[in-house]
Amino acid sequence: MLPDQDGFEVCRQIRNEGANVGVLFLTAKDGMEDKVAGLTIGGDDYMTKPFSLEELVARLRALLRRIGVVEMDQDEEKIRFADLELDEATHEVRRAGNLLDLSPTEFLLTRYLLINADRVVSKSQILDHVWEYDFRGDAGIVETYISYLRKKIDVYDPPLIHTIRGVGYRLRVPSETQNK
Repeated sequence: MLPDQDGFEVCRQIRNEGANVGVLFLTAKDGMEDKVAGLTIGGDDYMTKPFSLEELVARLRALLRRIGVVEMDQDEEKIRFADLELDEATHEVRRAGNLLDLSPTEFLLTRYLLINADRVVSKSQILDHVWEYDFRGDAGIVETYISYLRKKIDVYDPPLIHTIRGVGYRLRVPSETQNK
């Protein structure tokens, strides 16, 4: 449950604003009328609790493909954004066709940024997804690893990793008008 409004209302607002984002309902409401209502008002998918993590990941990947946020190969082992490519099977990352030498943590951070390409992710979200929930270290570790990635990924043009001051980070390709 959301604190101030229900998920259906949030979905209506998103669709009324014309935002091109995927909406996956993850809820305990398992009645057929709830499922139909959620999909009718603009939800892209609907899952009820309890759910398997594997199914959730598969549905999220399918949703990301449908809305065109990231490009994934048929085997779903490669994730691409601009000229940045991550291959989960070989644990390799390439930028402009060049193999990047990333640590395991840099690989996980790159993967998380790719999955959320064009979306802002906060430091706390990054900590939760890259360092897991039990991380008790300094939150400055995120800034350190973003810096490491910039030295490896953003040596090519255009730079893809952008800081959204006071909010977080996102992968995005600058538009032509922003470069002039």
